[in-house]
Amino acid sequence: MNPPLSPRSPQATRYSTAAIVLHWLLALVIVAMFVVGVYMTDLPFSPQRLKLYNWHKWAGVTFLALTVLRLLWRATHRPPALPAAIVQAMPSWQNRAYHATHHLMYLLFLAVPLMGWAYSSAAGFPIVWFGQIPLPDLLPPDKELAELIKPLHKVLALALMALAGLHIAAALKHQWVDRDGLLSRMLPGRVW
Repeated sequence: MNPPLSPRSPQATRYSTAAIVLHWLLALVIVAMFVVGVYMTDLPFSPQRLKLYNWHKWAGVTFLALTVLRLLWRATHRPPALPAAIVQAMPSWQNRAYHATHHLMYLLFLAVPLMGWAYSSAAGFPIVWFGQIPLPDLLPPDKELAELIKPLHKVLALALMALAGLHIAAALKHQWVDRDGLLSRMLPGRVW
């Protein structure tokens, strides 16, 4: 059995490998979904547009599954506490913003793909995950309801991207302005 890590040990403040992999995988998928989502909506009706819509839906369902996996991991594996020196140096409003941003991002991680799935169901376009696995509709076809859900999906996606941008800006601030090593907790590889 390994001895417990000292609170000053860099490993004691790092996230687990599984948490790091899930974090960066979710980051890649969300950026790809957003870029494809913005691009595909301006395309004229075509086979290319239909293909991109299917890819977007597949990525959305994958993102939802990865989010559930990440939440289960987090519920069973406590994340490392912020280092005491960072907590002491951080104004209380930043600490509250840190927690609020994470909670809102997790909420939107679930809400955005579920709204997309609900929209697809209400619009009468079933989701066949990777073209192989038919998924149940969340709602019965209802064109009026679909038209109400569509802008909600877009607004929630934009809110998620804004929060992700804030999250990235905060991480970069800690790395380049505060120089406190906070970013190294979530970087793959060796401890910086």
